[in-house]
Amino acid sequence: MQVQKINIRRFLELSETIQIADVRSPSEFNFGNIPGAVNIPLFDDKEREAVGTKFTKEGRLPAIIEGLKNTAPALFSKLEQGLKIANKGKLLVHCWRGGMRSEAMAWLFSLGDLEVYVLDGGYKSYRRYILESLSKKRKMIVLGGMTGSSKTQILRYLKSIGQQVLDLERLANHKGSAFGALGQPPQPTTEQFGNLLFNDWKQLNRELPFWVEDESRNIGSIFMPDTFYLNMQETQAIVLVMDVKTRLPRLLEEYSTYPTESLKSSVLKISKRLGGDKTRDAINAVETRDFAKAIEIVLHYYDKAYLFGLKKKNSRNIIYVKTDSDDIESNAMKVLEAARTIKWI
Repeated sequence: MQVQKINIRRFLELSETIQIADVRSPSEFNFGNIPGAVNIPLFDDKEREAVGTKFTKEGRLPAIIEGLKNTAPALFSKLEQGLKIANKGKLLVHCWRGGMRSEAMAWLFSLGDLEVYVLDGGYKSYRRYILESLSKKRKMIVLGGMTGSSKTQILRYLKSIGQQVLDLERLANHKGSAFGALGQPPQPTTEQFGNLLFNDWKQLNRELPFWVEDESRNIGSIFMPDTFYLNMQETQAIVLVMDVKTRLPRLLEEYSTYPTESLKSSVLKISKRLGGDKTRDAINAVETRDFAKAIEIVLHYYDKAYLFGLKKKNSRNIIYVKTDSDDIESNAMKVLEAARTIKWI
């Protein structure tokens, strides 16, 4: 069957209906991959290192011979995997740069009568493309508010009634604060976060606004793409204003269920910012299960930090929405009403 090289735009179009086979090594794949791709590595990590060393020291032909020596016995298994995931006799293939690995695996898959499309430029071209895409300005609304304002829940409610939402914390597996990892699965790499973000981004209607939650540059251990983050700082923001007493009950309900040691560990992450006395008081409050006191101490720091960050935004782009309720639906309607006053250029 025929093997064709195609550009990243066409590759992503076809990926809506055709399975992607990522033929890079497992460690490359685990560090970052196109969402939905299946890893069928030509080389494992040790084999890739050996071939790379051979190429550097002796050149292309010795590297090819080294690669064949390692992979020949397993080619049948790799072909079987390709046949298994192919859709109607078609398969998309890529490696890092669209070079020897993808060409070799495309040849192998073609022996199984598969129609194979190879990504020109490989995964590297995909990364370049998605970062360029995420840097483009669109109608973005940032929902802000101090810790405990239920921003995440409000955004998820807005999504349930048809609003476009990019859920950054869901993609990052983290709630954003020092306590954000509690109850969450392991975080993706920063690179994979960008891939997941683009995967949701590309599905948005470009003519309509979309919502994101106000975040710092990093969400736990991951960092947002630079230009995407800068665009967040410059776009329209709706900030929910809610006092501590209104925020406290929901925070108590959410965090008082976690183990004492996990809570103490989270407090210690911000000990330098809290200061010695406040850290000690917060730890003591957690140990005596006076969670209300512990939360109030921590909130004092986070509120101060949030207000400082808010000053960096253009005040003309901020709409403040006051509320004395923590009702998700009610507050969602308030911020939605505020969003309707935005005049997009």
